[in-house]
Amino acid sequence: MVREDLVLFIRAHGYGVVATTGPGNQPEAALVGIAVSDALEIVFDTVATTRKLGNLRRDPRAAVVIGGGPHEESTLQCEGRADEPSGAELQRLKAVYFAQFPDGPAREAWDGIAYVRIRPQWMRYTDYTQTPALIVEAAIDDEGRPKG
Repeated sequence: MVREDLVLFIRAHGYGVVATTGPGNQPEAALVGIAVSDALEIVFDTVATTRKLGNLRRDPRAAVVIGGGPHEESTLQCEGRADEPSGAELQRLKAVYFAQFPDGPAREAWDGIAYVRIRPQWMRYTDYTQTPALIVEAAIDDEGRPKG
């Protein structure tokens, strides 16, 4: 599986569950609308009062699960690090996000709106529609390409 395949899979779904670590090391998860850049950067918007943003500001480690909805037997699991881009990086990623979610610009006026980027460092794609099942696990390099 190559980066382009992963990008297409994520774009086709548009939503994922983001897992973070709470202040007492407890797991917390939230469904969010996600977009992805060609470099495999996952981006979503949220507000400052959410647990996920507070958790990511304290501990940038994050996991994301995409797919696996009703009658779907393929998923993508990613683990990586989150940040809040600024400047030109933020503008570039907002363009990616707004292409996936045309209603996104309306949320820019919300109090405390933030944009989070997750750069995957590990992924596992599983497709049980095949026999045998296709399972691809790989580390991800800094350019968003699966290693090996």
